Amino acid sequence: MLDFTILTNNLDVYLEGFGNTVKASVIALICSFVLGVIIAVMRIAPVKILNAAGAIYVEFVRNIPLILIAFFFYYGLPALGSRLDGYQSGTVALTIYTAAFIAEAVRAGIQSVDKGQMEAARASGLTYLQSMRFVILPQAIKIVIPPLGNQFINLVKNSSILGVIAGLDLMYFGDSVASATYVTFDTYIFVAMFYLVLTIPLSLFVGYLERRLAVSG
Repeated sequence: MLDFTILTNNLDVYLEGFGNTVKASVIALICSFVLGVIIAVMRIAPVKILNAAGAIYVEFVRNIPLILIAFFFYYGLPALGSRLDGYQSGTVALTIYTAAFIAEAVRAGIQSVDKGQMEAARASGLTYLQSMRFVILPQAIKIVIPPLGNQFINLVKNSSILGVIAGLDLMYFGDSVASATYVTFDTYIFVAMFYLVLTIPLSLFVGYLERRLAVSG
């Protein structure tokens, strides 16, 4: 049986960590989506330098561990004369890491849109960027809602990286409770429950969007 006094006696600690996890996840979600879309457009833009820059970013970031990116911002930046706290470092790392995966999903969505759409948009007088913004991207985003939703759920789970660098997130405070009470199993079960409070509604919402888009399509 779980010892619910671990939860009730430390509820304020859990809630503080939960709140910080939500804030970091929302910030990283918005920023990684914007950055990912920009990188995706760069990867298919008719400019070789942009193509190369986008490809290098995606291949580099996707093939190194998230924790290494977090360590770079938390431990590496001070050596360069700048400093971010654990919360900021973790949020930036989440943004950069997730953006690489979002970029690939969006790029696949863009490439699945009929090429005639771009030609028609350009023929109507729109610039390349305007065609992307008003014609191609809305269709591409609709196509890639499922993989984007999975990336957002992964982002929430990956936010636990903040706990490694004193990011004051749910995992960080879970470690604190475990250290103070010497009860590890129950403590981390409650941590898992708080993560489920975030991921299950998000998963259901993504499923709802898929169904709505399928009907409207």
